[in-house]
Amino acid sequence: MKNAYERLVRPLLFAFEPERAHRLTLGVLRTVSHVDLGHRVLNAFQPPTKPKRLFGLDFPNPIGLAAGLDKNGVALPAWEALGFGFIEIGTVTAKPQPGNPPPRIFRFPEQRALINRLGFNNHGADAVAQRLRKLQSSGRWPRVPVGINIGKSMNTPLAEATEDYLSSFRVLREFADYVVLNVSSPNTPGLRELQGSAALSELLAAIAEKNVITRKPIIVKIAPDLAPEELDQIVATCDTNNVAGIVATNTTMDHSVIPEGQDEQGGLSGAPLREKSTAFVRQIAARSTIPVIASGGIMDADSAREKIAAGAQLLQIYTGLIYRGPGLLREIAEAFE
Repeated sequence: MKNAYERLVRPLLFAFEPERAHRLTLGVLRTVSHVDLGHRVLNAFQPPTKPKRLFGLDFPNPIGLAAGLDKNGVALPAWEALGFGFIEIGTVTAKPQPGNPPPRIFRFPEQRALINRLGFNNHGADAVAQRLRKLQSSGRWPRVPVGINIGKSMNTPLAEATEDYLSSFRVLREFADYVVLNVSSPNTPGLRELQGSAALSELLAAIAEKNVITRKPIIVKIAPDLAPEELDQIVATCDTNNVAGIVATNTTMDHSVIPEGQDEQGGLSGAPLREKSTAFVRQIAARSTIPVIASGGIMDADSAREKIAAGAQLLQIYTGLIYRGPGLLREIAEAFE
């Protein structure tokens, strides 16, 4: 049975072009973030508490907001009010950038999927840091863990990627409970090359050197399109470099479920990613003790339970929220004992 969001709100939002609907929703949540009455309204969606401790952090429940929905961190109090156990903003780059030209988000309702080729559109590390500092001083900072997802600026050569990540890390680390290194978006040319052992080791070693004092948990977000042996190499590299966790996974370049003539360039997310993402969670859990944050194809309680059974410690939702609404958080939380 469809919930109120699916029956009433989603048809209204889906009447708009996807990116415009995204901006409208984020605008409402940004406003609500500064209004106490709005918080009380959103609190109606709060799921039951399911405490979890990981990375030295306390999570009121294991369901997080995936990076991409709030790239610039404009609505953190609203996400907390809705009941997310943790919030991940970004991807943020060292330099502000507009991303790829629109249209760049595409819905596929029959497949319960999205394709995006946004290209890390964001305000840049300095502007995001200024916004987060202002939020801290306002007294409205969330009481749930906040992660910051950072990536390579589009125009930065791959050979200079490490310094680019370090620039963002230095600016944003004070606001982050954990930091995610996004080396897996399909929409920044060459970025996935940073998943190679040598490049990833260089990046992780450089971040570790600058993380001695702050000691933020460092997490790596990987692509779902790796061969099994490539995934094993990444996990081994993460083990060697004492990575705190792995986000499995980013969007996929496998568009085989999209009908011919409707396909678009970009990364696919949503229900079609479920099986591939779960297989990666299972492989990582079998290979290593590194905690896994499962992201990909979590659209209902069954797909959430599947990820936990495969070995995930935490969950993140994005496309599921767009198709199912905030009631999805309660549905997932109530599925766990």
